[in-house]
Amino acid sequence: QAIENQLKICGYRSNVDVVALYLARQGLRSIPSLSQFRRLRYLWINNNKIQDLTFLIKNYYLTELYLNNNELTDISGALKHLCSLQILFLHNNELKKLGKTVKELKGMISLQTLNLFQNPLAYDPDYRFYVIYFLPSVQLLDRKLVTQRERELALHLYNPKKTWVMQSIGFGRRVDTSLETMAGSSRCTQPARRPIMSSGHEFGNNTNKVPFEDPEDAVLVRAMTRSLMEFSSLDWNKVATCQERRLENKAEEPFEKLTVQFR
Repeated sequence: QAIENQLKICGYRSNVDVVALYLARQGLRSIPSLSQFRRLRYLWINNNKIQDLTFLIKNYYLTELYLNNNELTDISGALKHLCSLQILFLHNNELKKLGKTVKELKGMISLQTLNLFQNPLAYDPDYRFYVIYFLPSVQLLDRKLVTQRERELALHLYNPKKTWVMQSIGFGRRVDTSLETMAGSSRCTQPARRPIMSSGHEFGNNTNKVPFEDPEDAVLVRAMTRSLMEFSSLDWNKVATCQERRLENKAEEPFEKLTVQFR
């Protein structure tokens, strides 16, 4: 009945024309399948008592979905097909398993705005970094912009090996000293050189990389050790061909090879 009322209010003549449905604050405990609305893009079901989302199994075109303030305890298998979703509100529900919930959302490559606060899973100490790392497309999480600093910390927390690689090969990169790494585990034993750097800061074929105290030192060392380029040029007109050498009809002229090195 709630769906029929909305269709009348919006003046939709056929199910194919339906692109938006507002079913919020209706006291609904369940909703029948919405598969007949194939072009549905905007759906409000917030502030109800919904516990199951199987009615969304055929709505592939949804771009905005508002499910906040319901009684959802698990969304597994209900939302992963919504690859076009850009806005998803799930706050103030009963979602408890962070890993299981995020896994369901991983396929949403267009997801930009996500609310998960006021769920039991949001009390996990690493909750925000976990979501930022595994859902990189999200730009606004729990009404707060995701910063580049948070992305770097999330990467360092869940993929420290990639962090070390990025810091060791990124020419001109300003190393962030607050990204703590295990200095004690460094195997580098070479003495420090100018610019002064503590043990573990040397660059080479080491596995563990430790940020410099001064970012400018990192840039200088990388520029002097990793960025050598060499270009050579030769005037081939002065070099005799194999046939000319056999016939000996062209005098051998000395040729010059010009080599230029850049740092």
